[in-house]
This record gives sequence, structure tokens and C-alpha cells, in this order.
Amino acid sequence: MVTIKDLSKMCEVSPATVSKALNGYGDVGKETTERILRAAREMHYMPNAAARQLKTNISHNIGVVFEDETMSGLTHEYFSQILNSAKNTVEALGYDITFISQAIGGRSFTEHCRYRKCDGVLIASVDFTGRAVRELIDSEFPTVTIDYTFNNHSCVMSDNVNGAYQLVHYLYDKGHRRIAFIHGEQTSVTQKRLSGFYKACGELGIDVPEEYVIEGRYHDTKVSAEATRRLMELKEPPTAIMYPDDFSYIGGSNQCERMGISIPGDLSVVGYDGINLSQVIRPKLTTWYQDAAKIGEVSGRKLVESIEHKKSCVAEELLVEGKLLEGQTVRDISGDPQTSV
Repeated sequence: MVTIKDLSKMCEVSPATVSKALNGYGDVGKETTERILRAAREMHYMPNAAARQLKTNISHNIGVVFEDETMSGLTHEYFSQILNSAKNTVEALGYDITFISQAIGGRSFTEHCRYRKCDGVLIASVDFTGRAVRELIDSEFPTVTIDYTFNNHSCVMSDNVNGAYQLVHYLYDKGHRRIAFIHGEQTSVTQKRLSGFYKACGELGIDVPEEYVIEGRYHDTKVSAEATRRLMELKEPPTAIMYPDDFSYIGGSNQCERMGISIPGDLSVVGYDGINLSQVIRPKLTTWYQDAAKIGEVSGRKLVESIEHKKSCVAEELLVEGKLLEGQTVRDISGDPQTSV
């Protein structure tokens, strides 16, 4: 294994100079630093992680909590984009990641983090109301959560209120007044989207029958298919349906096909997330794009900041804006009063 002493001999400088150059100290000349870094690459130098931890009290290991109730794991395109972006971001800053679980030796999240000597934890998807998460939040570990807020802890939020709000406005502009919403299970994300939905409907004077709002499940095609069947069998079915996410829409699409309902000829639909799948299926899905890559990058940078600057880092809620992706699943019925009223 190549050591700092080996590099110092190769570059004809002291071990202290090598150490400073490798750690980015500014009191080493530019040419000397470049020579040392070039030699480190050529000699395949790797820092001794154990020694570095003893010296800095930082392991450069970040824990990630990711538990998906639908059991789709890293095949969940939205969260996989977030985690991949966060991984790339923290790796560029010199950190590794470790997935944290309660299934390892019966440990809690907090115990597993201590066992893995994590410097901080990114909580991406989990039951945020559970005792194990509360214990982790109250522990010594800096944390950043995604789409859930805890007091005095940073979180990165997608603008879920505005996303649902803008989708309703888009459908309204296309002439739709009978708008149904199949939403996800009761989470903080769902509550925000429902708030945006009802806010827009109220402003636009849209009456929302109780049966038009159905609780589904995120990333669950079977549940969305059944909810679609219930809506389209109503005496006065909706002219447009909002789905909890793009993947769930597939279940609704299949159900419409079984019922002989064409999209967008007989029914207009919109999704949520803006995953790649939504833009390659036909007809291309109109959806609200959540910038998953940006969410991952912002959360990774904020977590590293909270690790390396504990005394000066301020907990904050960081909002990542989305945008409408217009596809071919919404029909303009503004000229047909019989279907829009």
C-alpha cells in the first residue's frame, strides 16, 4: 500500500507537505500541489480511512435510510434518481454511503448508524412518524430528510402544494370541471397535494363531489386500477383524473382499456413525478415533473455542510421547484359545454 512517506520520497518534499496538499491546504504552492496530486494518482494512493478518522473524528461515511412500503426498492425510479444524485454529490465531496436498516442484527436505525460510524444520515423514504425514526432524529447524528419536516433539522422539499395546484389549473384551462383525484396514502406529501388540489378547486369555483377524491397508494397499479373503475362507473364520471404518480397511472390506463375508455378521447389524465417512463409511453403522459436529481444534490450538499460545519450550519427547509410536462393525455374540451360542466 502506498503511504504518504512514499509520496514524499517520490516528490522530494516532506510528509507534512504531502498531507497538506492532499487535504487542500492553501499554504502549499500550486505547482507542488499539482505534482503531489499527480503522483498520488499515478501511484494509486488511497488514504488510510482508520487513521483519517482518528485524526479528524470524521469517518466520511453517510448513512441512508430508505424503506419503501411498496417493496419496489431501488427500482422506484423517482427515489432511485434522488439517491443516485445524492450518492454522486457526497462522493465528490469525499464521502461513502451505507444503507441503514433495522434488519441487521435487530439493531435500530440509530444503533446501525453507530455501528457503521456514520457522520450523518439522509432519510429519504420511511415511516417518518415511527419511533425508530424519532429516535434517530433525536440522536447525535446530523440528518437531512426528504419531503418531511422535523423541528431544528434540515429538509429538502419538492413543492407538492404547487404541483397539485398547477395541475388543476391546467385541466381547468382545458375546459375540465369534473376533476377527480386519486391520491396516495396519508403522508405529509399527500396532505400537501390535497391542499393544493382543494385550494385550486376553491379558487376556480370547481365543485368536488366526495366520491371524486379516492385514497390510493403510491406506486401501486392495482389500487389505482380499482379506483379508476369506481370513478368511471359513477352516474356522472369525471372528465379528468389526477393520479398519485406516473407509475400508478399505468394501472388506470389498463383499467380504461378493459372498460373501452380511450385516453384522451373519453377521459383526460395527468400523473405526477415526471419519471422517464411517463415520456416514452404512448400517448405521452401529461405530468408534474419533480426534479429528483436536484433534490438529491441539494440534500447531499446540505448534509455534508451540517457534518463539517456543525456550529455554523443553520437548519432550513430547502424547496426544489418542479414544472409541468405537457403530453398527449389531456383533451381540450373547452368548446364542448356538455362535457365540461
